[in-house]
Amino acid sequence: MSPRAPRARAVAVHPRVWAPTVVALLVAGAVWEHVARDNPYVLPALRAVGGQLVGEPLFYLRNAWTTLSEALLGLAIAALAAFAVAVAVSESALLRRAVMPLAVVLNVTPVVAIAPALTVAFGFGVLPKVLVAALTTFFPLLMNTATGLRSVPREVLQVFRTVHASRWDVLVRLRFPSALPYVFAALRVAFPLSLVGAIVAEFTAPGASAGLGTVISVASANSQLDRVFASIACLALMGVLLLAVVTAVERRVLSWHASQGR
Repeated sequence: MSPRAPRARAVAVHPRVWAPTVVALLVAGAVWEHVARDNPYVLPALRAVGGQLVGEPLFYLRNAWTTLSEALLGLAIAALAAFAVAVAVSESALLRRAVMPLAVVLNVTPVVAIAPALTVAFGFGVLPKVLVAALTTFFPLLMNTATGLRSVPREVLQVFRTVHASRWDVLVRLRFPSALPYVFAALRVAFPLSLVGAIVAEFTAPGASAGLGTVISVASANSQLDRVFASIACLALMGVLLLAVVTAVERRVLSWHASQGR
């Protein structure tokens, strides 16, 4: 066990660490209840939202799993494509000048405008939702990975060239480890963002029968605010859990990196 582990745990349980968050949540809850009491058509009471989650747990778990599976599959596709393109543009200036402008155009195109076209093209199944999640997360993964692959110090790269290292050796032994901090930084953004892509796709697929986006659309049409906010709470919880998983893996994988020393 690292000698810093006991000290880190001691810091984590100190009131200065968790108390501000607890106080902020209590204040936010009090303000929420005050607004909900005077404006029931704007915000539902927290007990009503909690009642939805407690009363129909399997319903929310089933729809949450549908949305999460769409998001993660789209993220996996985006990660594989982004890594392949990033390696290509980092090795070739010609490809970089050809591909990166197209990636920028894709990034600035609102995904809300693309999602309906994908639904028309591929129907109301899983595929258009996965594609929207992939498109939503592709650009940050590409940019960070490409930047990381090209962030190798010139002096270190010169040493590899001096010993006649192959391009493959430079990529695997030098560029890829240098890119890992950038990749994890992108994943911290991309994991929650994949949920946004999946939800947007579910909003634009009125024939869909599952997913939290569908639940929110139907509940909004029926003025069921408690169900809407229960679904939003599920999405927020999934986003927090995904971010926590990425952070834990990052600390494990990058224990050698200076960014993990604090």
